[in-house]
Amino acid sequence: MEIGTIIVDEDSPSPGSFSFVVTCGESDIPVRQGQFVRVETEEGLVMAFVTNLIKTNRYFVRAESVREYERRGKPLTSIFPADRWEYLVARAQVLGVLRDQGLERCTFPPSPGQRVLTVENEMLAQFLGLRLSGGVEIGRLRHHDVPVKLDLTKLLRKHLAVLAMSGSGKSNFATVIVEELLGRSAEQGRPAVIIVDVHGEYGELASRTAYSGKAAVVKGNDIRIGVPNLSAYQLKEFLPDVSGVQLRELQRVLEELRLEMRNGKGPFDLDDVISRVEAEEGLNKQLQQALVGWLNDLQFLGIFDYADNPCWEHAVLPGRALVLDLSEMTSLRRKQMIVAHVARRLFHARKRNQVPPFVFCLEEAQQFCPSKESKEAAISRPALETIAREGRKFYASLMLISQRPVRLSTTVLSQASTNVILRITNPYDLEHIKQSSEAITKEVAEMVSTLPVGEALILGEAVNYPIFVRIRKKHTQISKHGLSMEDAVREFETMNSGEEEDAKAFM
Repeated sequence: MEIGTIIVDEDSPSPGSFSFVVTCGESDIPVRQGQFVRVETEEGLVMAFVTNLIKTNRYFVRAESVREYERRGKPLTSIFPADRWEYLVARAQVLGVLRDQGLERCTFPPSPGQRVLTVENEMLAQFLGLRLSGGVEIGRLRHHDVPVKLDLTKLLRKHLAVLAMSGSGKSNFATVIVEELLGRSAEQGRPAVIIVDVHGEYGELASRTAYSGKAAVVKGNDIRIGVPNLSAYQLKEFLPDVSGVQLRELQRVLEELRLEMRNGKGPFDLDDVISRVEAEEGLNKQLQQALVGWLNDLQFLGIFDYADNPCWEHAVLPGRALVLDLSEMTSLRRKQMIVAHVARRLFHARKRNQVPPFVFCLEEAQQFCPSKESKEAAISRPALETIAREGRKFYASLMLISQRPVRLSTTVLSQASTNVILRITNPYDLEHIKQSSEAITKEVAEMVSTLPVGEALILGEAVNYPIFVRIRKKHTQISKHGLSMEDAVREFETMNSGEEEDAKAFM
């Protein structure tokens, strides 16, 4: 369908853009900002993206003329046919020439007078690289009746970053991805999903009938790190201040305890390590006391035991989601230790093919791999950066979810080949995102800052060109964090009304 005609525009003479006047009826406007259009030229089929719309009228161009005429007490439309001279001018960015072998650079601008047409759904899906059969469906393309189904490999193989301010719908998007992965068949390929749930938003997956058999929740207070599975160097990640001499002594003690375990004495925990260090008579007393102090500090956290809980090799399964609910844990250090251990353990297990290809979904990613914090305050950063750099070789993928991308490790963020950006208004975060991707122009960044809740800009490996998508609603129930303030207050008063009546009776 024809929607306009290219006009001469001295501001856009290059092959990279053109302007066109829009043909529209009284109420129908057939083009929107963010819409894809096409132009049939001698060079081939030119694909373009509408970046701006201007409504203009020749009778309302000169302010002094409008003022002079309307000083007579009558509107301008009663003197001139101004209502029939209103029209739209659209500015479009040329994306390239669509050929059988793919998209090529446009080397010559479309000519004035050429028709601007809508793009058929199948052609648009092919151009954008959508996979309409077997893809991961996340929503609908804005201004087009096209389902956005993304290729699983392109979306997750080289990591995914979901960036948005609080309340923009990033958790809804992450849940949609998890639901799509859990809904896949064995023939389509079903990766395992591990979710680090900081706010308790994903537990509903296990209670929803459609996913209850495919999702399990492990409370953070039930997670344990098996000491026999740790080397001295891994313990040093938890204790960055341990010296080299202390590390060598700790390694020797661990090797002795492992040898005894293999000889039938059984597994050991951190108390056994502490007792063995205290019993060493040849150690320097000052060194010994310092090492025991470090180990007691770890033991006080209450997350170390004889063996891992859960057993990660048995808990991580194809087509299943494992939710690590850390919402009841207040210590960031404890949470970072758990994430560091789980990420490293699963990555090594994946390298040995002991667990299936997996997606490691990390809520509040800036807490676990911050950009400028010291080693003591970023215990889990090295393990996550290792997966970010090497994970794609072993089909171990990260899905990073953050509301402050400027605070997220640049090493991790730069390795995410696909970005899903929901509404962001913080200028520092916007500038940080603009610098991380050449595809985000000034106009696109302005569109990001005004996105409504639930709409996202997707760019990178998963699509051939950045697109704006209306993300579908998740199928699982609304979490407690989705309640309104009024509902939360009413729920609290209802829950506590019985206790108040008991207290009054007692008084």
